[in-house]
Amino acid sequence: MIFEQFVVGMLQTNCYLLGDTNIRQAVVIDPGGDMGRIARTVEELGLDLAAILITHAHYDHVMDAWNLKGKLGGEIYLHPRDFPLLHDGMAGMGALLGRSGLRDLTVDRQLQEGDRLEFGSVCLDVLETPGHSPGHVSFHFAKANAIFVGDTLFAGSIGRTDLPGGSYDQLIRSVREKIFPLDGGTRVYTGHGPETTVENEKRTNPFFN
Repeated sequence: MIFEQFVVGMLQTNCYLLGDTNIRQAVVIDPGGDMGRIARTVEELGLDLAAILITHAHYDHVMDAWNLKGKLGGEIYLHPRDFPLLHDGMAGMGALLGRSGLRDLTVDRQLQEGDRLEFGSVCLDVLETPGHSPGHVSFHFAKANAIFVGDTLFAGSIGRTDLPGGSYDQLIRSVREKIFPLDGGTRVYTGHGPETTVENEKRTNPFFN
């Protein structure tokens, strides 16, 4: 399996590339910028882009999703409760559409709790983790003992909840009910900043202690 991490865009978003070397397929999570660098890496690794998975629709996580699709193909996956945020002028793509040249923000696949996304050895279970946004999801990669949480949880902190559709109480429930029950050694790959583990956040994160 191939695993690459990129720090992209204006807000230094963590973007992740997962690849199966047997079937030569790649999955990209949250391409919030630097499309050229991501695309070059996929091509240099000799992979075909199968899917672009979006944890939530804030612009710093989706900004280059459609450009990447136009360059390499692949289907875009997003939870339908975040569709309205795509055009939001504060946190979504609304303020950027004019200068980005994008007109069509079509989503190919709708995500929901319990979906299992399989791309060869890359098998991701979809967990609904709203709070930072209404349709925020996390991708649990059980085989690799890892979870990609977007802006739900950070090392020592949590995502902001003052943007459209945000809810502090909902976010806290999402972490307690969906992320903390996982194995303590599960690596938590966040939307910004360093990775952490479930056990470390349960013990030390001030929002839960």
